[in-house]
This record gives sequence, structure tokens and C-alpha cells, in this order.
Amino acid sequence: MKPDCLFCKIVARQLPSDVVFEDAEVLAFNDINPQAPTHVLIIPKQHVATVNDVADADAAVFSTLVLAARKIATDLGIAQPGYRLLFNCNVAGGQTVYHLHLHLLGGRQLKGLG
Repeated sequence: MKPDCLFCKIVARQLPSDVVFEDAEVLAFNDINPQAPTHVLIIPKQHVATVNDVADADAAVFSTLVLAARKIATDLGIAQPGYRLLFNCNVAGGQTVYHLHLHLLGGRQLKGLG
């Protein structure tokens, strides 16, 4: 845990959040600035700053986050209509909180990216 990290403080319950899923490795909560009707942030409980900082030996964190996203999407009823998963990395990639997180967006038709 990094004491100055916003998401580490959420994991430690030092800051409030609207938790939608939690297990031993992952915490997921509703985004406070949603970009879609459903916008959940899924984070590893262990601090990793960016996608670039995930060590090869720890790459399973990605499947852990994606599998949690699939469960959350199913539980929220957006799995069948569809949803988007998104990682941002560093400033040019739109990352604003430097703790690895996966965005789960859904609940409406999302514009295609290609």
C-alpha cells in the first residue's frame, strides 16, 4: 500500500466508496464521475501504479481484473447487451490515478472504437 495513493486509501477503507464487488485480490466500486450509466472501477488490492509497472511474473493481475469485470457485468445485467473494458496508462493515455485500474462501462450503446 502506498500511503499517498487514493485507491490504496479506498482499499484500506480510509476513504468511502460505493463497493460493488470485493474478493481477496480485487475491489470494485462505482466511479464518482461516471462516463456511462454503469461505470465501475476494478482495482487490484496490491498497489501497482500503471500497466507498464506490472512485472511479467505478476501478469495474472490482468486476468484477475477481467474475470472480476465479467462477474460484475453479469451481476449488473449488462453482460448480454454488452460492455466495454478499458485500461488507461500514463498521462497521454488518460490515466489520472496512478493505481492500476480497469474501467467497466455499460448500460447504454457505446460508440465503437473500430
